[in-house]
Amino acid sequence: MKRYYIVYEGIVQGVGFRGRLMYLARKYKLTGYCRNLSNGDVEAEIQGDNIDAFIKESINSDGFTQVYNYSLKLINTVENEEGFIVKF
Repeated sequence: MKRYYIVYEGIVQGVGFRGRLMYLARKYKLTGYCRNLSNGDVEAEIQGDNIDAFIKESINSDGFTQVYNYSLKLINTVENEEGFIVKF
C-alpha cells in the first residue's frame, strides 16, 4: 500500500473536480482527502493499492475539468484511515 500527495493544476475548481476525486477514490477503494488551494489548484492525499488507475482517470478531462499539470510525492501511509473526504 502506498500514499501520495498530489497537486492538480488547471480548471479544477468550481467544476465538480473534488466530487469526481471522491467518486474515483470510492471506485478504487482508496482513502484520503482532497481540498481546494487558494491559488486555484486542488491538493489530495490518496492511499491504497489502485492509485495508478485513480491518477490516470483523474487527469482525463470529463468535459468540465481540465488538468494541465499535476505533481506526485510519495508520503508515509496513515494507519487505520477510513474513507475519502472532501475538506473545506
